[in-house]
Amino acid sequence: MPAVTLKQQQYQTYILSDETISAEVSVVPERGGIITDWRIGEHQIFYLDTERFTDPSLSVRGGIPLLFPICGNLPNDTYTLNGKTYQLKQHGFARNLPWEVTEQSTEKGASLTVTLKSNDQTRAVYPFDFELNFIYTLRGNTLELRYRHTNLSQESMPFSTGIHPYFTVANKQQLVFDLPSTQFQAKDDETIQTFSGQFDFEQDEIDVAFFNLSKSSAVVNDLSRKLKLTFEWDNRYSTLVFWTVKGKEFYCLEPWSSPRNALNTGKSLMSAKPGETIETFVKISADLG
Repeated sequence: MPAVTLKQQQYQTYILSDETISAEVSVVPERGGIITDWRIGEHQIFYLDTERFTDPSLSVRGGIPLLFPICGNLPNDTYTLNGKTYQLKQHGFARNLPWEVTEQSTEKGASLTVTLKSNDQTRAVYPFDFELNFIYTLRGNTLELRYRHTNLSQESMPFSTGIHPYFTVANKQQLVFDLPSTQFQAKDDETIQTFSGQFDFEQDEIDVAFFNLSKSSAVVNDLSRKLKLTFEWDNRYSTLVFWTVKGKEFYCLEPWSSPRNALNTGKSLMSAKPGETIETFVKISADLG
């Protein structure tokens, strides 16, 4: 039976659960609408830096931070729109603002809708009125993430959307990848490199973006944990980013609708007409054993 319950911890935490496989997902709306935890039985899927999470002044490293209205960073955190210059920090503001819960359901899985609306703070750095309704659904071993972006302005609204999930890993050498591209570009390097199917985890940091995706899915097998993660997304996501840091027990595999700096370059940038809602989705399934 699916269920949605509320726990008062440091932050109000909503628990989506499916007792048929002892699965739970934790959502903390006030901390950027973030999913912080996903467990199936004793198996933890997501990584979470609890020290950063408990400090409201710091961005969260862990769970699934939400990226809007940009993915990645802008040069000098700056973009120009209609002749005016704006400052916008890496990954945008959605992951740092409090969201509110606007709907709960247990009809087709355990589901929670979190909502973020434009305000004076957002308009100062992104001059549009909008409403975001993000729907999280736990159904068996699958986490479905559905994102609705509504333009409430009188002019077209350019934006990027994406997610930044952190997956826990003990031995990165035991990760096997099936990714939808054979070429990638490292951050701050315009050289296109060939992907051999494996990463060099002896590097201090790996931060690469895959473009020209051949399909809207990916698979990561963690042989040491006997955990297979299958990702699916809709075709609005043009970019897949992989990031990890040496000595840290996480890796990130991030579907982005647009690459870095898209608000300046226009590359793969989405645009919602006045009154239009653009919906995207990502599904992640976890198979154990």
